[in-house]
Amino acid sequence: MRVNDPEAIRRILQQARTIAIVGLSSKPTRPSYGVAQYLQAHGYRIIPINPNEVEVLGERAYARLSDIPERVDVVTIFRRSDAVLPIVEEAIRIGAWAVWMQEGVVHEEAARRAGDAGILVIMNRCMLKEHRKLAMAHPEDVTRPSYA
Repeated sequence: MRVNDPEAIRRILQQARTIAIVGLSSKPTRPSYGVAQYLQAHGYRIIPINPNEVEVLGERAYARLSDIPERVDVVTIFRRSDAVLPIVEEAIRIGAWAVWMQEGVVHEEAARRAGDAGILVIMNRCMLKEHRKLAMAHPEDVTRPSYA
């Protein structure tokens, strides 16, 4: 398993459709809100995971990943590093095929467990920034995902 593999980043950004965002806040000043808003504007379906929220960006919020009634491609984590391991274990249980730990979020053991389960792992990277980089370098590769 290779964390932050450029091909894994490209695959996630090109193929993911549904992104569960753990720690998504309804406060527009929070980084999670800005990233989620950007992803939503670029055609991704976002699912807020935060027990303190009811709805964020027009999407129903869930307390836990296991509460989501649909398939999730990517679990993006906006939580302290010491809270990551149980989130990654839950991502494995729900069948997500990628885990993305945002900037400042690092947990080597969680990354190893996800990799051992065959899950793509991105750590300490911003999904918004990586999407922008890919779009600038390869605009043909980053189109609005379709839900068809």
